Amino acid sequence: MATIAERLVAEDFFENEVFDNLELEGTELEGKDFVGCSFHNARLLKTRWQGGRLEDCVFKGCDLTGMIPGGVALRGVDFSGCKLMGIDWSNLGTMPALSFSDCNLRYASFVGARLRKTQFTRCDLGEANFIDVDLAEAVFDACQLTGTNFERCELRGASFAGCVDLQLDPTRNKVKGVSIPLEAAISLAASFGMKVV
Repeated sequence: MATIAERLVAEDFFENEVFDNLELEGTELEGKDFVGCSFHNARLLKTRWQGGRLEDCVFKGCDLTGMIPGGVALRGVDFSGCKLMGIDWSNLGTMPALSFSDCNLRYASFVGARLRKTQFTRCDLGEANFIDVDLAEAVFDACQLTGTNFERCELRGASFAGCVDLQLDPTRNKVKGVSIPLEAAISLAASFGMKVV
């Protein structure tokens, strides 16, 4: 009988399966479909997911640092308590639907992505780059944003409630209806030479 690791390499379709404590660093998972699957405490560093599909999947407590998701279709995918450092999320499949909670997304790169209504909850997004990203109605809840760069982003109706170290330039982003913490508003006013009294 093939092990789970062997099946992941050999097979192309998985449905309603639970993968616990996998050690698959650098594994090629290109073109594979996962539907309703859960990954718990897996080490999937530098795995390649190009051209695959993840639908209604959960990643909990996984280390996916340096994974290559380019071209993967993500529908209803939730990352919880995961290490996702240095990942380039720029070339995802069309209309991705994903959420992040309690994740380390430091040094991540989101360029040209459509992430409307995406939820980031208690995530560390330090030094991450959001460039030409559609983040309309996205929710950043209590996230760490030290050194995070937002440039030419659509932020209409986005919320940054409880976020720390938010630096948002309204001359370089579309910010109508965006909600920001008082600390960020004071910093923004100061950058334009204004005083909050």
